[in-house]
Amino acid sequence: MNAVHRERHFTERIGWLRAAVLGANDGIVSTAALVVGVAAASPERSAVLVAGLAGLVAGAMSMAAGEYVSVSSQADTEQADLARERAELRDAPEHELEELRGIYVQRGLDPELALRVAEQLTARDALGAHARDELGISEVHSARPVQAALASAGTFAVGAAVPLAIAALVPAERIIVIVSAVSLVSLAGLGALAAGAGGAGRLRGAWRVTFWGALALALTAGIGRLFGTTV
Repeated sequence: MNAVHRERHFTERIGWLRAAVLGANDGIVSTAALVVGVAAASPERSAVLVAGLAGLVAGAMSMAAGEYVSVSSQADTEQADLARERAELRDAPEHELEELRGIYVQRGLDPELALRVAEQLTARDALGAHARDELGISEVHSARPVQAALASAGTFAVGAAVPLAIAALVPAERIIVIVSAVSLVSLAGLGALAAGAGGAGRLRGAWRVTFWGALALALTAGIGRLFGTTV
């Protein structure tokens, strides 16, 4: 007997990949920008590290809360749609079967075949068929609030730790240059890795992340120089 061939597609990674990339990217950019901005305003390493650490903790919690609330809202909407669909299947099964048949006709099946497909799928899992083909809800794309929150918070903290560690290790007068350089290299690597994991071009992924990171660093350094005071 031949083994069942299990294909893996890039879309299976969408749920955790989006949250992880967003968290790590924000962790590097926001913390590096904060470190660079404070360093541009004050040469004291302690001020830079306190600001960076506060940014790491606040950012990780903000990412977790934001992702959880956002994805929970999506999950609530999905559950409400499923509850409505479940009631319609109970109260008007013939109408729902015709609705499913019409969907398959629109996708290219002839009416007779579409009806047979709708009948077989309804007999096996009516709610699952309507969730997938009418509502567009599938296991791959379904909302997972806790997964998204943990992925965002964890990867934000990991990303934020990079510029914070550099700021703690390098000479105080070199913080701006070295933190900026290491952060941009890290962003380029992250962009390439994320693009590769999603099946996209690595160079394009690296470029777009690095561009926006460089812009954020330049703006915050400029604001630090403009409004900061050296004691």
